[in-house]
This record gives sequence, C-alpha cells and structure tokens, in this order.
Amino acid sequence: MTRLKPHLPFVHPDCEITDSTFGAYVEIGRGSRVAHSHLGDYSYCDRNADIANAEVGKFSNIASCVRIGATDHPMEKASLHHFHYRSADYFDDAEPDHDWFAHRRSRRAVIGHDTWLGHGAQVRPEVTIGHGAVVAGGAIVTRDVPPYMIVAGIPAVPLRVRFSDTIADRLMALAWWDWPHARLRDALEDFRALPAEAFLERYAG
Repeated sequence: MTRLKPHLPFVHPDCEITDSTFGAYVEIGRGSRVAHSHLGDYSYCDRNADIANAEVGKFSNIASCVRIGATDHPMEKASLHHFHYRSADYFDDAEPDHDWFAHRRSRRAVIGHDTWLGHGAQVRPEVTIGHGAVVAGGAIVTRDVPPYMIVAGIPAVPLRVRFSDTIADRLMALAWWDWPHARLRDALEDFRALPAEAFLERYAG
C-alpha cells in the first residue's frame, strides 16, 4: 500500500465515491466504489471493493473485490427490476422512488475495528462484523459475526475463535484502536514483536 503522508485519506484513481466520509490515514484502492458509508481512521480497501450503506470501524483491512452492503431487489413486488425505482432512467415523466432508496440506505452493515475481510468476501446489509473478526476470502456473511471469530463459507459459518474470551474481552477493553497516533508509534515495536497476551500484559496490566 502507498505510504500516506500527510494523514489525509488517499483515494486511488478510477474510484466512485458518493456521500461518504473517511477518517485519517484511510486508503481507497483503485477502481473501488464507496457509497453512503463511513470508513474510520486507518482503514483501507484494496482494488475494486464495493462498499455501500456501511459503517466501517478503525484499522479495518478490506481485501480486493470485497462487497459490503450489497443492495437488495424488491422480491415482494410484482417485478424485481429497477425500472420502478430508477424510473427517471426509463420514463421522462417519472420520478425515482425516493422511499425505496431511503429504505436501502437505512439497512446499514457494520464492520468492527481491526477486522480482516478476505478477497471476494461479501457482507450482507444489516450484518455486524465484530471487532477483531476475520472473514475468509469468498465467504458470504448473512449473520452477525462475534468479536475475534473467524468465519468462512457460503453462507459463512464459524471456524474458530482467534483468542480466548478472556483475551478478546481484554483487547476490547484496551481499545488500542482509539490510541492517538503518537502512542501507536511508541508501541509499534511491541505490536510487531509481542503476541496478544504479552501485549496485554504490557499495556493492560
């Protein structure tokens, strides 16, 4: 990834950004589309990600071709096709169905802090990925994922936890993702060298 300096968000070429906000050190990979979403500090997505109607926490690692918040079609209506809500594209005298678009945007996907979404993974609307969780490449996540859980498959199912409940709870209580930039720099060598439990012993007591 490109080194970011200064800390402003960096958007690569050929991206489509609509009604979205980014924290510090955010990076949006080439050809990605981000709509009606927020990415927190230090989060990034690689090439050709598609993120809609999502709240992404800090330090999220989103691989190429990930899709978050894929929009639904109205299965309960007579037609699935978008001619009846993108109506102005088809009829000179018709307005878009603003209520339908508002409904779509209200169905937020939530991606926690320090998460990893592998290549080609999908996260459905109204799904929450807990802090520290990992979604394997190609998985389709249709249900909430607990913190520090690894999931895989179609639909995604739990494989194993990354840490014991005790360590996971202590990491969430430490909330290192809220540390100021200077403190992250001071702890950089320990992030590199120490396993989670030893890191907690040093910084959480």
